[in-house]
Amino acid sequence: MGIKKDIYSRITIAFAAMVIFSFAILWKIFSIQHMEGAYWRGLADSLTTRYSSIEADRGNIFSSDGHLLATSLPRFEIRFDSHAEGLSSEFFNQNVGSLSQSLANLFGDKTASDYRYELTNARNNRERYHLLKKDISYTQLIKLKEFSIFKEGQYKGGLIVKQMNTRYYPYKELANRTIGYVRKNGAKPVGLEARFDSVLSGIPGQKLEQKISGGNWMPVNDENEIDPQNGKDIITTIDVGIQDVAENALLKTLLKNNADHGCVIVMEVKTGAIKAIANLGRSRDSSYWEKYNYALGEAHEPGSTFKLASMMALLEDGYVKLSDTIDTEHGRKMYFNQTMKDAEDHGESRVTVKKCFAISSNVGVSKLVYNNYFKQPEKYLQHLRSWELDQPVGVDIPGERVPYIKNTNDKLWSRVSLPWMSVGYELNITPIRLLTFYNAVANNGVMVKPYIIQSVKEFGNTVKEYEPLVINPKICSDATLASVKQLLEDVVLEGTAHNLLNPYYSCAGKTGTAQITNDGGGYANKVYQSSFYGYFPAENPIYSVCVIVNAPSNGVYYGSAVAGPVFKEIADNIFSTNLNIHPSVEHDTTQYNPTLPIVKSGFSSDLQYLFHSLNIPFTGDDNGTWWQQTGIQQGVQLASMNETIQQGTVPDVIGMGLRDAIYLLESSGLKVVVQGTGVVKTQSLTAGTKFLKGQIISITLGS
Repeated sequence: MGIKKDIYSRITIAFAAMVIFSFAILWKIFSIQHMEGAYWRGLADSLTTRYSSIEADRGNIFSSDGHLLATSLPRFEIRFDSHAEGLSSEFFNQNVGSLSQSLANLFGDKTASDYRYELTNARNNRERYHLLKKDISYTQLIKLKEFSIFKEGQYKGGLIVKQMNTRYYPYKELANRTIGYVRKNGAKPVGLEARFDSVLSGIPGQKLEQKISGGNWMPVNDENEIDPQNGKDIITTIDVGIQDVAENALLKTLLKNNADHGCVIVMEVKTGAIKAIANLGRSRDSSYWEKYNYALGEAHEPGSTFKLASMMALLEDGYVKLSDTIDTEHGRKMYFNQTMKDAEDHGESRVTVKKCFAISSNVGVSKLVYNNYFKQPEKYLQHLRSWELDQPVGVDIPGERVPYIKNTNDKLWSRVSLPWMSVGYELNITPIRLLTFYNAVANNGVMVKPYIIQSVKEFGNTVKEYEPLVINPKICSDATLASVKQLLEDVVLEGTAHNLLNPYYSCAGKTGTAQITNDGGGYANKVYQSSFYGYFPAENPIYSVCVIVNAPSNGVYYGSAVAGPVFKEIADNIFSTNLNIHPSVEHDTTQYNPTLPIVKSGFSSDLQYLFHSLNIPFTGDDNGTWWQQTGIQQGVQLASMNETIQQGTVPDVIGMGLRDAIYLLESSGLKVVVQGTGVVKTQSLTAGTKFLKGQIISITLGS
């Protein structure tokens, strides 16, 4: 009995001990969770670290002439570790007033008292990562690092600086769609920023961070564990001056004609370097901005500008000569159940092939193609494919549309496809693709690939250079090339682009006016696309240009009236600012004596009076009405200019003063445009050539 009782006692004691121990455990759990929870959670967080990614500085984008098109500007976020290891209460209390006053003076958004309260409150709450200020500049950061407390750094002063980069575009909307963007909000990247993202973005670094209470992550060290490698710079072929002129000229015609959108491309003929690419579309508030890259991403039926390809095929196959004639049937021709029309009745039925192209006769060109290729349409189509008109050019900008040129096996091919394709319908082609074709004509038959990146640089050193790439070394024979060049020049001299003719430089090209199909097919809405493709100067082309204006709606829609003026404004500006385009001036071989004066050419009696009055020895031709200086040896030698001044020809006024030059030119029947001061250095019309009465001559004066 005693043994049994003893066993029960021991069991009771053991059970009681277990119950007490269980209650102790439950109490401790309760205590840790509710009474000491904040402390232990903070301790757990402090033992959690990670490596965070540090964004590299994104590379810059430059124009070919050195202007900054896109760059990254650093912006900073200021945090305060109120319980940094080296920040004592005594040091904080002694200096918080000075720091507060400095912050108030720097930012001006709060009083010194407000900043003091904020900093003190953060310390009282033991905040380790208090947000003090967002989005400050580098200049402000440099000043802030000199303030009391903060100048001690992170460990002694609690200063934590977080850098963020903001992309900045100095020229705002200029070439905005071409330069593009890469955004962090999930928006699809566009332009060069997207295409060269891996080059520009660099390699991220790493920074060790510690998790603190509140779930925030705070840098462990002042320095990065692995420094980021900054992105490389890209140098584009864009010329800021030409780009600005192109955008402004395009904007003028869009506003004037109340058009929906348009684009312009300016390309260097020899290399294919894109010097300007402008895209403007109308927004809901009727303003225009670069919302889509129409030059690459939009493919429409080009209309009459495609006739160049048709004429090249005909000439290359030997089916026509420029002197051949064609009956344009007064601008109307039936092809089965469809009527082909010219824009107007040109007043005569039978014209030469050259004039047919100059006046842009749809009937004439379509008859030439149909009559020669209707039994063998694939032969015509093969020409188009050989010139790669059905392929994208592959320029380094995302979003280029693939052109569409049907073939005879296409389910949409019909018996009227051939004549309509010959004048730019039933096919879709991008502006960049068709300009590449025109550029090849300007470049003596050499087709080069358009490109927009010139080089990639790192720390100022070139790491990659992009060279011009020849796509096709010869698109046609020399004879065909000479003929199509003449066709394009005649369009300006006596055809639909006669409004572009000017006395300063020559140009060549083709106008286009095409109806745009409705969304459901057909052309009932009568919406037009106006265009001009061309190059200048015609005899030695330097730039090729295309201008597309979509849906002009003020009653004027012909390419010559809507797109032509844009081409002219761009060409005028380039000509006036690029001396390489101007005719060369012969070297002055006159020998001068420094003891005798250099005189302007002029009226002989005026010069005689001047020399007699100043007792300057001179010799001159007594029969000359106008004299020019030929040298200075024993005296001033003067020769007659009578032979260079003949009725009906342009006088030679180089070397004359303004008064004499104007008198002589205007008395000959010319209208004078003057630039500069001094003596006449150049004249736009060659001396001795014939001219029309009232024709404009430009003279440039200089010292």
